[in-house]
Amino acid sequence: MKKVLVAGTWDIIHPGHIALLSKAKEIGQVIVVVARDSTVKRIKGREPIIPEDQRLMVVRSLKQVDEAILGYECEDLTKIVLNIKPDIILLGPNQPISEYEIRKRLDQEGFRHVQIIRLHELYEKYKFCSTSAIIEEILRRYCRNHNKFKEG
Repeated sequence: MKKVLVAGTWDIIHPGHIALLSKAKEIGQVIVVVARDSTVKRIKGREPIIPEDQRLMVVRSLKQVDEAILGYECEDLTKIVLNIKPDIILLGPNQPISEYEIRKRLDQEGFRHVQIIRLHELYEKYKFCSTSAIIEEILRRYCRNHNKFKEG
């Protein structure tokens, strides 16, 4: 069975996450790397809403996930690949990472056999299929309700 590495923040689990993990499960054994809080802050410019230990616990409980680990503080892709030894790295459609850069690093380190697959279509079957859409809706409702309380 092929090992499929999927990495991400996994901040507020939503249908887009489930679709990505379901696709990974169709391919093989799913190993998920949950980004460290410091990595999220560095890449996204904000701290995650949910702490890393809680995000890890939630991801581990998903039926599509065979194994989940916390990433490294240094965000060393080579170290993760060496540790997990995946056959495939599966990227979501909006992950801010270049397949070319990953391929280049993997080739330099002797991991030419690792296949990189990016899903190109966003999963949009439901209204809230992204963390940002969920956060925006929460803020919209909070502001609307907060203004009602101020006026009343």
